[in-house]
Amino acid sequence: MPELPEVETVRRTIEPHVVGRRIASVDVRERRLRRPVAPDFAARLLGRRIHGVARRAKYLLLDVDDRAPRGPLDDGPGGRLRWVVHLGMSGRFCVGEPPDLPHVHVVVELDDGGRLWFRDPRRFGAMFLSESEADLGTIGVEPLGDDFDGDLLWRETRRHRRVAIKNLVMDQRVVAGVGNIYANEALFDAGVRPSRRSGRVTRAEAGRIVGAVRAVLARAIASGGSSLLDYRDAEGNRGAFQESFAVYERAGEPCPRCGAALRRSVIGARGTFWCAACQH
Repeated sequence: MPELPEVETVRRTIEPHVVGRRIASVDVRERRLRRPVAPDFAARLLGRRIHGVARRAKYLLLDVDDRAPRGPLDDGPGGRLRWVVHLGMSGRFCVGEPPDLPHVHVVVELDDGGRLWFRDPRRFGAMFLSESEADLGTIGVEPLGDDFDGDLLWRETRRHRRVAIKNLVMDQRVVAGVGNIYANEALFDAGVRPSRRSGRVTRAEAGRIVGAVRAVLARAIASGGSSLLDYRDAEGNRGAFQESFAVYERAGEPCPRCGAALRRSVIGARGTFWCAACQH
């Protein structure tokens, strides 16, 4: 599943192609996504201008409100209208001519002749119009924002003492957008074993984890995200962060820090990779 770095990379690569463009046509070919595309989606989107492209957690938010933009996207009832896209497990949201392949569910043509297309073979993605962030569900703080700090994570470890720290870092109600790949990599950087109960994490370790999450996400974004299966950015380019994984999917290989064989287990039904010598 695309995580925060992949979605942020799509945002950055799609933005220069769409901002300022008006939507000339909307072709909904398949409504049966995880959240079905509304019957009036095309009619409501048609003719609107795209003012900006933002990201919240793993959601892309395209500002298509008819009013002139006034800074950050408004929220709440009567807020700015947003075209919301979630990539799900296998979704791609790209610019250019749509491929002659099955599972291209939505094609949008812009007033300059450019096109946006959404392809999702597994149909776990979503596409809808929204005026409120509440439509996205309960989402925690942004891990690259000012609200995510050691004090916040420390408080959450006190509230969820029996939860494995890896599961807490991946809890979207606590911190938004951190998935399995980056939780593994960040906990390795922080020197904290993924299975450790949150109640046994010290305040200093909470601060290290926050710093590691920020650093890993920043490196991944700079590399265009991770392309393990079919992820591509909006221009069709593969990410490169998988080439620098320290632990993820490297069970049995030597730890890049100490040389011990890396291990694999399952935590919260997700593959988990760590070094028994370096992470405590």
